[in-house]
This record gives sequence, C-alpha cells and structure tokens, in this order.
Amino acid sequence: MVGVAVGALVATVVGFAPGAVADDVQSKQWYLGPMQAEQMWKVSTGKGVKVAVIDTGVKADTPSLKGQVLVDETPKSVAYGATADYSGHGTTMAELIAGTGAGGGLKGLAPGAKIVPYRIELDDLKGGAEEKKKTAEPEDAIRAAADTDAQIISMSFGEKAPIPKVEEAVKYAASKGKLLIAAVGNEGRTSGDNIGYPAAFPYVVGVTASDKTGTVSKFASSGGYVDFAAPGQDFPGWCDDSFRSYCDDVNGTSSAAAIASGAAALIWSAHPDWTVNQVTRALIDTAGRKWPKNDPSKYLGYGAVRPRLVLANSHYNPGPANVDPLAKENGGDLLAKSPASSSSSTSSSSSSAPSSSASTPSQAPEKGSTGSTSAAGSSAESSKDDNTLWIVLGAVAAVVVVGGGGVAVARARRAR
Repeated sequence: MVGVAVGALVATVVGFAPGAVADDVQSKQWYLGPMQAEQMWKVSTGKGVKVAVIDTGVKADTPSLKGQVLVDETPKSVAYGATADYSGHGTTMAELIAGTGAGGGLKGLAPGAKIVPYRIELDDLKGGAEEKKKTAEPEDAIRAAADTDAQIISMSFGEKAPIPKVEEAVKYAASKGKLLIAAVGNEGRTSGDNIGYPAAFPYVVGVTASDKTGTVSKFASSGGYVDFAAPGQDFPGWCDDSFRSYCDDVNGTSSAAAIASGAAALIWSAHPDWTVNQVTRALIDTAGRKWPKNDPSKYLGYGAVRPRLVLANSHYNPGPANVDPLAKENGGDLLAKSPASSSSSTSSSSSSAPSSSASTPSQAPEKGSTGSTSAAGSSAESSKDDNTLWIVLGAVAAVVVVGGGGVAVARARRAR
C-alpha cells in the first residue's frame, strides 16, 4: 500500500473541550462572518447533498457530526468498510464541511450536507498489518465513491508524483459526474510550481489556502493547477486520535479544500438539477478576483470561492449542462471522449499533468523544518510580496497577496 501524505497538523493545543465553549470554537472560524454564512443558510444548508471524504477516516460520534456521517453507505467492499479516524485529520475535514456545531464543535459551511467517509493509509496509520488491511488504496476509495450517489469527492491528501491508478480512478469518477476537489499542498508558493496529486490531475479542482486577511498562505503550494482559494488557516481542528480537545491554528490547504467542498454543497443543494459542469461554472463565475476570468492566476486560480453570490442571485444562468467549463485546461471534455458515459456530466478542474513515476511523499514539516508537505498543514507566515488585490468574500474586502509576478499571471496550465 502506498503511503499518501496528509502532513503533520501544526497546531497549538488549547483547552477547547467540546461541549463547553461553543462560542470560543466557532468564533475562531473567522471566515463564517465574511462569507455571510448565516445569510447563506437561510437559502441553503447543503441539505440533500452527500460529500465523500477520502482521508484518515471520520469519527462519526463527535458532537458536531452526530447524525451527519453515513458510515453504512461506505461500500463494504472497500477495505471492509473501515472508517474509524486514526489521526483526527479526516474528522476535522468532515466537520468543516458538514458539522452542525452542536456541543461546542466546529460549524460546517454546509451543515445540512451528509458525509460518506473513506479511510486511506496516510503517513501515521497505526495498528500494524491488520489496520492496513482494513484501509483502502486511494484509487479504490475514489472508484467506490464514484459508484455511490455522493455528488462531491473531497480529497485533502496528496502525492508529489502522479500515480496512474489514481489518475484513472479520477477520470472514472469524473465520467460519473462527480465534482472532485483536492488540496494543492503545502510546499510553499516561493519554490516554483509544486502542486501535488490528485489536485494536479485533470478533472480535479485544486484549492489553495488563505488567512483571515485574505492573504494567500505562505505555506500553500502554487502553480498551474490552482483553481480556487478558500480559508485555510488560523482556526481550530482535531490534531490527534484522542479527540479530547480541539487544537488551535490547524493550518493547511486541506482545510481550504474542505471549505470549498462545503461551498459546492451549498450551491448544489439550492440547485439539485444542476450538473457538475454547472456547479463548477457557478464557482468560477462568482469567484472573487481582479483579473480576467480567462487568465487565471497561478496563486489563486479563478479567485476566492463565494457561494453566496450564486445563492443570492435567483436569475443566475449556470450555462450548458453538458459542457465542461474547464475542458481546455482538462485537455478536452471527458464526455466527448467517452461516449459510453454520455448520460453523465464531466467533472471540473485543472488540466493535463506530466507523466512521471510515483514516489513516496514526505510528511509535512513543522515550522522551521526543511521537509516537504502535501496537503495538510504547516505554520503560516505573513507574506511580504508587493502585489496585492482586493477580494470581496462577503461584506468585507480582504487583501490577497498574489506574488511578484503580478495579479494577472498566466499560469502554465496542464494543457501546456
């Protein structure tokens, strides 16, 4: 089994005992205000949408997730249906997507959505051979999720190099009309294009992280496969398998991908007849940016996710159902290539990736380390780049630093 890097959750342990300090935990979810979550929930909570979370598993009985996790819908053929979380990472992602906030827990962006958990092996899987045998390969989890009625597949993990079996599974899921969303990784945006996989595969939406000022996180990877930015640092999360208390400042593009998944769930719930192409197009059209839509940035892609603009506009036209809005970046429309899948709509995202052999990824470094990370987190530092742009997430504007190349950097997309 290939170890998939999710990274070390760099966090400061604080006394957030669930059930005791709801206001403290949720007040630290600073993005709920700027994104106008309360207003969005009057229109949509994500009800009726299922999100497959492929991660370290999910603890289904945290106060915030009781009744939210559909463990029985995880196919038993996938590693015997093992879903228990062995690190806390997957549970954090599930709560950020669909947590109810009950008992002092994290409040998900789409608290009406449901989670279907899939457990894969990451760097810190415990329990030896028996636990490994109960844990799925990433490609098997993706294929299994594709065969369910979950509309969104959220993947906060990554490899440094493409694995052909995973790429084929991604294509299969896309042909089934699934929206695949993945964290771009935490390699840092100053070391060149370094997006991890599956985020860099065609038909996967790659998400980077931003802080409470809207600044792109220093730890976030950059490159031709970034599609959107979402909040990804300076709020609490689980950081071990004891689930005794939350930790502060659980940072990473993992969290950003989860929040983007929640944003998509809100839109799809409000428009259940839309296809994956229309949901993706809505995310692109309404993303916060100050550059042309057809000239995405290598740091922010199409901009900051803003689902409220779709929910608030009853006249929004999502465009054709069967046309992939990212077909050019994906190297073509998947449905056009696969006549047998004509009844499905193709998924979205970035484009074609260079071929190379797979390698075992390294774990995320703690602050000051020189190691590398893929999707979960490292300590963030404030950027001092000169170029900034203003992105309105909700009622407030945020400065987003996009790096020394200017705000309209034409990224080397996969098709190049």
